[in-house]
Amino acid sequence: MKIGEVAKAAGIGIDAIRFYEREGLIPKAARRPSGYREYSAEVVVSLRFIRNAKDLGFSLREISELLRLEGTDGATPADVKALAELKLNDIEERIRALQRMRRALRKRIETCPADGPLSDCSILRALAPEEKKQR
Repeated sequence: MKIGEVAKAAGIGIDAIRFYEREGLIPKAARRPSGYREYSAEVVVSLRFIRNAKDLGFSLREISELLRLEGTDGATPADVKALAELKLNDIEERIRALQRMRRALRKRIETCPADGPLSDCSILRALAPEEKKQR
């Protein structure tokens, strides 16, 4: 299959395929005499796997580890589950951090007078470095 056919079948862009190839997530494609890359149907399966893993929040490093596990004799579902649990913990921590940011920003918005001089803006004052606040 040519790269455009693979991209369409996998639902990703051509540049992403080239990137994943450079990063070693998919094998390097053979070249036709014309110079075009020639991909196997298995690459489409791998690219869909990568896309689905990215949709779940896995980084390329984590996806590489999942692919490595998939091709390792002796790897178990428990190994994959452990990686997924680590990812879930990471996602939950990011959610908590976003919720803290939301609360802080909501508080700043609620205390903003929204009128008067800009120097009275509590949002800008809260963001200013200490040196600027002391002037």
